[in-house]
Amino acid sequence: MDRYAVFGFPVSHSLSPKIHTQFALENKQVLTYEAIEAAPGAFEEALATFAASGGRGANVTVPHKAAAAALAQRCSPAVSLAGAANTLCWADGGWEAHNTDGLGLINDLKVLGWSLEGRRLALVGAGGAAAGVIAPLLAEGPEQLVILNRTEARAEELCDRFKNVSGASKLAAGGLNTRLTFDGVINATAASLSGERPPLPRSLWAPEAFAYDMMYGATATPFLQWAESCGIGARADGFGMLVEQAAEAFALWRGVRPSTEGVRGRLNPVAPTPNDNTP
Repeated sequence: MDRYAVFGFPVSHSLSPKIHTQFALENKQVLTYEAIEAAPGAFEEALATFAASGGRGANVTVPHKAAAAALAQRCSPAVSLAGAANTLCWADGGWEAHNTDGLGLINDLKVLGWSLEGRRLALVGAGGAAAGVIAPLLAEGPEQLVILNRTEARAEELCDRFKNVSGASKLAAGGLNTRLTFDGVINATAASLSGERPPLPRSLWAPEAFAYDMMYGATATPFLQWAESCGIGARADGFGMLVEQAAEAFALWRGVRPSTEGVRGRLNPVAPTPNDNTP
């Protein structure tokens, strides 16, 4: 039986095993999928052990996305650009690295009905999670995409890495104490996993803005709770992104792209809060 897994730290909260098990049932695929916790510094060994025991594919979450890209024998163009991978495929005696995060995020935003074209967006964080979604976000035609990070120099480095992609002229860097306002704020940090949120000013929200946290949980994340306290009506966590990127990974592994509607309905722990005024 083909074996798949998600690697992370922490990873016990992950819904990926349930999602992929449901995808397999709906598409008559025979496989196993598990969560494997690997502390920083132990990921390479854990992945090698998994491969030696018959692992055919893996998802990778924080904090191992950059390490997954570095360990792979072959990388997709998206991974080479972002320096981060969330999906690994075993082929020809080595790992192929892919990044389905960006497509997963964009697909979820479309399901939510939140258009990005012509809007001012903030992407909070400058790690692998942020790097994986920059090019797809720019492809949606925002008026501006500003990377906000505690260490502004890291945000500037990320902007420089993407200076040659389509839409890069709309890319800028800033600190968490920004005085700008945004139509949409996407939290790409892992702060929510430790019960924290980025220290952003309440003034960054434009009227009818949306708040999106790429992390998810059984209750609203600290970032989304804060957004609600700021009067932001349109809010969603990363569960939908998780499902959509998982479907893309499943297609890479099994050659069939599963429908996500059923999984969304069965497993979503926190329903998003829509905003009818969002274009």
